[in-house]
Amino acid sequence: MNMHASDMSAMGWAKRGEQPRIAIIGAGMSGIAAVVKLRQAGYTDITVYEKASKVGGTWRENQYPGLSCDVPSRWYSFSFALNPDWSHRFSYGPEIQAYMEKTAKDFGVTDIVQFNTAVTDLTYEAPRWRLTTDKGDVEYFDVAISATGVLHKPSFPNIDGLDSFAGDKFHTARWDHSVKLEGRKVGIIGTGSTSAQIVGAITHKVGTMNVFQRTPQWMIPLPQKEYSSAWKWLLRKIPALQRMTYRFYSTTMAKNFGAATTGDQKKLADIQDACTKHLNEAVADPELRAKLTPSYQAACKRLIFCSDFYPAISRDNANLITEGIERIEPNGIRTVDGKLHELDVLILATGFDAGAFILPTKVTGENGQDLGETWDGSPRAHRAVAVPGFPNFWLLEGPTGPVGNLSLISISEHQVDYIISMLNKMRDAGLDAVCPRQDAYAAYNKAMAERVPQTVWASGGCDSWYFDKSGTPNLYPFPPQQYLDDMHRPDFAEFRLIEDVAEDRELQGAA
Repeated sequence: MNMHASDMSAMGWAKRGEQPRIAIIGAGMSGIAAVVKLRQAGYTDITVYEKASKVGGTWRENQYPGLSCDVPSRWYSFSFALNPDWSHRFSYGPEIQAYMEKTAKDFGVTDIVQFNTAVTDLTYEAPRWRLTTDKGDVEYFDVAISATGVLHKPSFPNIDGLDSFAGDKFHTARWDHSVKLEGRKVGIIGTGSTSAQIVGAITHKVGTMNVFQRTPQWMIPLPQKEYSSAWKWLLRKIPALQRMTYRFYSTTMAKNFGAATTGDQKKLADIQDACTKHLNEAVADPELRAKLTPSYQAACKRLIFCSDFYPAISRDNANLITEGIERIEPNGIRTVDGKLHELDVLILATGFDAGAFILPTKVTGENGQDLGETWDGSPRAHRAVAVPGFPNFWLLEGPTGPVGNLSLISISEHQVDYIISMLNKMRDAGLDAVCPRQDAYAAYNKAMAERVPQTVWASGGCDSWYFDKSGTPNLYPFPPQQYLDDMHRPDFAEFRLIEDVAEDRELQGAA
């Protein structure tokens, strides 16, 4: 049977008997994982769009002093590219970025990335997605995958006078390496993981280190270790040993930190004891220790693994300022007690807009449904990977996924496996599109909401980037292993399996 081009364009890829054209937005760790695993599954018609000039995502964006990962290197790796040459148990930023670039090159990912190209618009024109870039280019794809992650859009504080500061000023994700810090009066706003690493790395060389703290953080010592050349040699010679250490850390982290945050009170108490012990032993000054002691449960915010912050903030040239900030002036920061803290350099360690995900790209689904308006500051997704009304559109590291102190690389790989299962279903059944059912999505998120009170995130007093604008933790509230298992057991009954988009449109209209 002969078909006109217009007829073919209205058919799904499975009916056309072709490879699906797949667009991946983002060339960070999840984007790299998606390309490699999709290719391994036989899906090879892929284009990656990356707004920056290199792969790497958050490890490309963040280049501040002291940057390291708080997940063990042996687990914070691609399962298909285990690295025997990690220098430390917890790798430093430049080494991770180099690993990302090497993996992308070795697996041919770099060759299919359109660098310096941002996706500005995704519009569903059943059964395909029309993709528009900031260069004005328009392409059509059968499948769109958002691999933008959660930590890519810097968040700037809403403080009066921020733009009036006359000295050097920058966000930690936009670190200005041309600025000299030695002997200068430096101020940093924020006391999260990034700030803790920076303060630990630079306080010894600056003139004065002023840390502006709104909320103290629980910290646990980082059990850092440098790997010997003999150990690296052994791992290179015995690949099975690499796989064994990967499984060991994945099991250990999930069973301990994953279980502690989602209801295991014994493990949570152990974490609390370790944090309290670390604070008491590392900070001798009782007044400073009191300022550094949180009033909430450990792990309610993302737990900070850091051994250097407490010694640094205890130095004679360091000041912990707990008075609220009234405004920023040309010469420094004035706090609510009227004191002006003079500064030469102002560092904004104020984190990211973790609720942005693929936004500000405008994503328009069925019947003109706008993703940003649908979420309205409270992002939700079905099993963290899909949203009703947006067929053939997938999210990696999407809303309500397991995040805290786990390997996002591993989670991304499991999510890609889930997407591959859905693509295989489309291919085998000749489907035009798949999309979560509204009732399944509602039931899933209802179960999530009912489980949240059993987690540490609901224990109170710990507002953080884990929470959406409604104050609800945007995290997976069950044990992490349950989520990973679900990624390998997709329930197709939770989805609209659309054989013909034209007929489906009529049915949806009638409904």
